[in-house]
Amino acid sequence: MEDYYSVLGVTENATQEEIKRKYRELVKENHPDKGGDEEKFKKISTAYDTIGDENKRKQYDQQKNNPFGNMGGFGGASMEDMLNNMFGGNRRQQNRVHDTVIDVHIGVLESYRGGKKTITYNRKDKCNPCNGTGGEKKVCQTCGGQGFTVKQMGSGMFIQIVQVACGTCNGVGKVTTAACYACGGQGAINKINTVDVQLPHGIDDGQFLRLQGLGDYRNGGYGNLVVRVKTINESNFEKSGPHLIYNAFLKIEDFQRGTFDVPHPDGVMNIKFPDNIDTSTSLRVKNKGFRGQQNGDLLINQYLKYTRN
Repeated sequence: MEDYYSVLGVTENATQEEIKRKYRELVKENHPDKGGDEEKFKKISTAYDTIGDENKRKQYDQQKNNPFGNMGGFGGASMEDMLNNMFGGNRRQQNRVHDTVIDVHIGVLESYRGGKKTITYNRKDKCNPCNGTGGEKKVCQTCGGQGFTVKQMGSGMFIQIVQVACGTCNGVGKVTTAACYACGGQGAINKINTVDVQLPHGIDDGQFLRLQGLGDYRNGGYGNLVVRVKTINESNFEKSGPHLIYNAFLKIEDFQRGTFDVPHPDGVMNIKFPDNIDTSTSLRVKNKGFRGQQNGDLLINQYLKYTRN
């Protein structure tokens, strides 16, 4: 079992806030768009998706600390019974729902306002001519239709039993004898799909939205759609944790007048310059950033634009 605490670089008794803070640091350091390793980024995202949620974290901790807790003990059980307990007579592991991950750009103001967003994406839809089967099939002779094979490693008291996907049928349990003309044996065809999602206020870069049953069609069923959020700057606004940042491009007339307007998403705000103006320091308006357990502030960066005649 993957140690998600090690992946995120936190201790097992870390608070949810510490885990969240460490995850944001790792996302910034390892994001593929900034030259990071994509596989490492996926591991970081998977780890946070589990232990970043309190309920999932409890289940993970129970399974991590007692991996055989749900097997009821093996006392006197035969090797066959052990295999059934470990791998499940109904092959639940093989039938685990798969995920389809897509990246969606969310503007900073969209994140602030929240609400409905329409997403269009490519989806593998069930092929109608073959009803999603991919064509005519027969039971795989290698695994006998189970979709996996079991290997025993070691001897004596140190025996390791490993379940691996069948290489002949790729874990499906059946092999195609005559492929469907429409999907080429895949059981699914590409289709453009549109769905409305509800964005929570303050959704941040690297967070996920999971939509059940809206992913690709595979192995006889539709998986889940996982929307991975990528926040982008919008209309001179940026996001930094709970803080909303506005880059104000000012004219000399604004300084002479003593005030300027900020198009805040809650309504236009008229900002008064302090007596001592220092454009190297950001102006701060308390509690006008993102709302949450800790309300953020509005930070205003001042930039002077001046054209000489």
